[in-house]
Amino acid sequence: MLDLQKYSCLGAALRDALDRFAGKTCLIEADREREKAQLTYSDFKEISLPLARALEDADFDAGDRAAILMTNQSKWLISAYAIFYSGGVLVPLDYKLTAAEQLQLLEHSKAKVLVVEYYLWRAITQSPEFPNIKTKLVLVTEAPLGADLAGGFRWEDFKRKGAPDFVMRQREDVACIVYSSGTGGRPKGCVLTHENYLEQCRALTAWYPFWPGVRYLSILPTNHAIDFMVGFIGPFVCGACVVHLRTLRPEFVRDAFVRYRITYVALVPMIVKNLERGLRAKFDELPGWKRAILNRMIGLNRMLTRNRPRVKVSRMLLPQVHRAFGGELLALITGGAFMEPSTMQFFYDLGIPVVNGYGLTEAGTSLTLNDLKPFRADTVGKPLPGVELRVLNPNEEGIGEIAARSKTVMSQYLDDPELTMEAIVDGWLLTGDLGRFDNRGHLQLFGRKKNMIVTEGGKNIYPEDIETVFDGLPVKEYCVFAANYVWPQKELGREMLVMAVRLEQNQRFDSALLGEIVTRNRRLPDFKRVGGYVICEKDFPRTASMKVKRQALAEEIGKTAERGAVVGL
Repeated sequence: MLDLQKYSCLGAALRDALDRFAGKTCLIEADREREKAQLTYSDFKEISLPLARALEDADFDAGDRAAILMTNQSKWLISAYAIFYSGGVLVPLDYKLTAAEQLQLLEHSKAKVLVVEYYLWRAITQSPEFPNIKTKLVLVTEAPLGADLAGGFRWEDFKRKGAPDFVMRQREDVACIVYSSGTGGRPKGCVLTHENYLEQCRALTAWYPFWPGVRYLSILPTNHAIDFMVGFIGPFVCGACVVHLRTLRPEFVRDAFVRYRITYVALVPMIVKNLERGLRAKFDELPGWKRAILNRMIGLNRMLTRNRPRVKVSRMLLPQVHRAFGGELLALITGGAFMEPSTMQFFYDLGIPVVNGYGLTEAGTSLTLNDLKPFRADTVGKPLPGVELRVLNPNEEGIGEIAARSKTVMSQYLDDPELTMEAIVDGWLLTGDLGRFDNRGHLQLFGRKKNMIVTEGGKNIYPEDIETVFDGLPVKEYCVFAANYVWPQKELGREMLVMAVRLEQNQRFDSALLGEIVTRNRRLPDFKRVGGYVICEKDFPRTASMKVKRQALAEEIGKTAERGAVVGL
């Protein structure tokens, strides 16, 4: 891979990578069973430079901002490189937001250029807020010939001949403005520098290197912090290949693992859990004698890999499982939300480590990662190289707010000095997350500081911590709240915890499910026990990283159900 210490900006590192690995395949774009594109590093350069020249001719200057609003596809990465080559600042936007929210972020970021997918641009132009858009240049991908682009230009036609001038940036210059997944009414644009990204890439590849021949399956949106790093910057500076899959249908995801012999993939915990369910269902369908053999092999693999992964051994003991994932898979990468330890252990016992980590947009990508020395299912790993973590004001259990200091931490929130001063104090980022370190230096998380509940007796309760006791509960999803958080009370009273439950389609809340909840509930101390449950009719609202939007869910429950709708346990 490139020596990133020698570079002052992402554009320079990527430019050298395109030349060094010219003949290697860098991008494959697949849509269902069809392969739409396969590009070498040389092809990528040939396509992106005319776009950079066109931006240059359109008076796109160093430091100007350009937003990208697209699903996973090669044009996302090509456009990003052209922006970096031109010295611009990239603003990745979430395509899952509403058109009104996207317009709000475009205005807040002061983006001069917008690169947008056709169907998303159509939705934006139909928004009541569209007439107020101030973006000067809009490039629309995959637009039909002759389509009315409301002043925009077809991306495919927007190119110029001649070599563009490369614009060098410095490490302290802004590389990206990334909007936190927690953005609500007040936009939180994290200002991340070139140094933030270069140092993050160095830290991650020190533990999990890429190399030519590695194939990374890109399923998460590229605007997501994890996929931007491990599905673009990381693979490219190491000469690896990124496979974009433009569908999330399970059968095509399974096919992609096999067809492209995937090495790594980053997934949100919800998808990892779905993969576990699918595998367990297949195991349950096996005849008794085959299941007995499988269990013996899993047990043997567990024993032989207790201290570290042994890929060759696992593939020999469990060949059919590994063939189903393409035969080359080294690890599943996950983060961004809580990962159930039982799910992580399930995959590790099959010889497929789940590399769990912890981070937040304000810190680039990751602060901690499991280094598999040895594998731990009950933590989010150790601090990455160059990352310092502290636990502030720990209680008697050692739990306190996590603070981070690193070259990967953002410089500020865009145009919001007040919020910046609250978040970064004396050079330390206050994460708002609660955790503690164990005696081996691993970080354990206990939830968000703002979600913490203090009982009448002065006990601290962390809803996310309670939820781990219900790990594997046979429902679609569940979440624990304080009743007074969902239905605010004007008088003081005994706090009660409530479990919001979303059932699977056609599932009934029967006595067996109730018994399972009651049994697990009894494992908790009295002051932590759930007092009742409420059934939710809709899927839980989630962020781009699939975290439950607790406040939005609480508001939805409060609107659709009275406090009296809670069924006691």
